[in-house]
Amino acid sequence: MAKKEITTVFKLQAPAGVATPAPPIGPALGQNGVNPGQFIQKFNAMSMPLKGKIIGCVVTVYKDRTFDIELKSPPSAELLKEAAKAAKGSGEPNKNKVGKVTMAQCKKIAEEKGKDLNCFDYDKGARIVAGQARSMGITVEG
Repeated sequence: MAKKEITTVFKLQAPAGVATPAPPIGPALGQNGVNPGQFIQKFNAMSMPLKGKIIGCVVTVYKDRTFDIELKSPPSAELLKEAAKAAKGSGEPNKNKVGKVTMAQCKKIAEEKGKDLNCFDYDKGARIVAGQARSMGITVEG
């Protein structure tokens, strides 16, 4: 069997398990030739274990208008907001702090991100996550 010819590959973020074809998801799918109804059913079924969290996915669209979905882990900013119990990051991270996390929490987030982080060691991944926390106005302790 010959390989399918890829027409486009694009990324998008959607709430896991409860995505709808409403904007911005529906128009992004439509302009890339993906049937929004089919995508939403498949995406929600695949992402049900993470229900409610925002997760990213890579959609590969083929010439015959079929598609594959590769789920990614939730963005580290979302995981940090959840760990710090903050509604959103600070607009002025050097002045206004919105919460606190420990290095142990950063390591746990790095383990959850797993292969999506650009590192080989979870201790180094925790430092990457801690850097993002600081840039969001979240204090990192320990």
